[in-house]
Amino acid sequence: MSTRSTAFRQRIASFKEGVRAKSKPSGWVIPRQASTLGDEDTWYCSCNVESWSMANQSRTNIDMDVTPIERRTWSAWTMLGFWFSDAMNAQAWEAPASIIALGLTWREAVYCIIFGSIVCTVPLVLNGMVGARLHVPFPVAMRSSFGFYFSRFAVVVRMVTALFWHAIQTYTGSTAMTQCIRAIWPSYLNIPNHIPESVGITTQQMVSHLIFWSIQFPILLTPPHKLKWFFILKVVVVLVSSVGVVISMTMKAGGTGDIWKQEYTVSGSMRSWLILSSMSSITGGWATMATNIPDFTRYLHSSKGVYFQVAFLPLIQLVLGLFGIISTSASKVVYGQYIWDPLALAAQWEGPSGRAGAFFVGLTWVIAQIGTNLSANVISCANDMTNLSPKYINIRRGVIIATVTAGWIMVPWKIIHSASSLLNFMSGLGIFLAPIAAILGADYWVVKRRNVDVPGLYRKFGRYRYNAAGTNWRAVIAFLVSVVPNIPGMAAQVNPALAGKVGGAEKIYDMFYLWGFSSAFVIYCVLSKFWPATETLIPKSIYEDEDTVLNGIEGSDEKDGVSEEGTLEKGMASKSHDI
Repeated sequence: MSTRSTAFRQRIASFKEGVRAKSKPSGWVIPRQASTLGDEDTWYCSCNVESWSMANQSRTNIDMDVTPIERRTWSAWTMLGFWFSDAMNAQAWEAPASIIALGLTWREAVYCIIFGSIVCTVPLVLNGMVGARLHVPFPVAMRSSFGFYFSRFAVVVRMVTALFWHAIQTYTGSTAMTQCIRAIWPSYLNIPNHIPESVGITTQQMVSHLIFWSIQFPILLTPPHKLKWFFILKVVVVLVSSVGVVISMTMKAGGTGDIWKQEYTVSGSMRSWLILSSMSSITGGWATMATNIPDFTRYLHSSKGVYFQVAFLPLIQLVLGLFGIISTSASKVVYGQYIWDPLALAAQWEGPSGRAGAFFVGLTWVIAQIGTNLSANVISCANDMTNLSPKYINIRRGVIIATVTAGWIMVPWKIIHSASSLLNFMSGLGIFLAPIAAILGADYWVVKRRNVDVPGLYRKFGRYRYNAAGTNWRAVIAFLVSVVPNIPGMAAQVNPALAGKVGGAEKIYDMFYLWGFSSAFVIYCVLSKFWPATETLIPKSIYEDEDTVLNGIEGSDEKDGVSEEGTLEKGMASKSHDI
């Protein structure tokens, strides 16, 4: 008994000591790894922490370093699970609805989903290969093209976008949680409301949001290299549930309904522009993943898995879109109206069997929304935060900051129920992400010809500094050429009063991703061709530094005896650091 008491007292004392340490900035400093690729003698300065300056901040920690070999656990099958995890969500189920609502038919919706997804696979493969071969995260990879300091602009844009979408996806998950709870306790929907209407959420909705966020929180803390089993779980659960919903609705309706007989209500050039706009919207919906896909492909043990994305994304989008169309068509026969939202559809099911079905549908989309937050928002945002402040933030801490900020501080229910102008603005953030994705891909494949100095990416005064400002002016010009023509059209979307007053700029915005990506790609390549930054051009990739060991892996493409997928192993500490 005395031994247990002593152990308990030691734990209490250790806890108190930890709390006292965290009361000072020095208590939050992440221990430096001797293996880091960052500038020497820049993690700590010779002075004390209180007088430590930003100029001496270290530029990396274990979560920003080249991915250690033992963490490269992903395969092509993991990528399949990853895309199922990301693409299978309530928004993808409802994607055809927004297209059909414009006056087009299910045929155009299918065409737009297929071709829009295929177009998106271009930046996904180009940029995914950056992570798969260099094994560095997106914020570090951007330094090669944008410059050491200007790359932070791209990081901030991606981080803000991730926070907004994490907020929306989290609140959508809370509506799925409502279906789970009401299926067991129908009176849950009758909880009296004690929250003012101006807040934008009821007591019952707040309870659902709290429960969903509390379940999601510990799952989000899972290290990225250990997520493959969660992705597999989501694949199985979502596929089984989706097929079950389609079968159930077609049996109730005695068929698939009459949505297939609908004719389009627009014609001529307007119809053509609507199709182009819808296809661009589908592509733009993946603008975030197309930009920071290196954050995930860095965990692949072979780069071949990147190419499978060309088949994975269009197929998953098409299957889920067709499920949505069939179920919605059947809902018109059964309930007298088209119901696109799968959760609203489950809300119609009553009785013991109906509530059981509603529970499993709700559980499916709970898992789906958590998976989407993992793959598309939280990990990416955490990587961005780690890049901006590597001395104090690793991926684990970044996840905590991101999910608390998006889930509560940003009041997601306000975002959902606010004016459509805010949602249009958030969708318009794709005009900033398109050129970032384009420049990253163009720099690696065309300008640098896949030859990158990996240690140089971590050097403040390395070859990718470009100039005193740490900015590559070629990337700045390409970015502006891409973004500026899209701004008037985006403004008209946010403020309807400007509609019709911005001329042909609205047409450019209708294909914002196609224009944004292609223009930035071409301009960056042209500027780099005629005004090359010769100090950044090397004949072959550099993967190693002093005291490092070069390793090759299966499927490597060797050049001059150096593996194209050569990787670093510097005796890195493989375990993540706790808070």
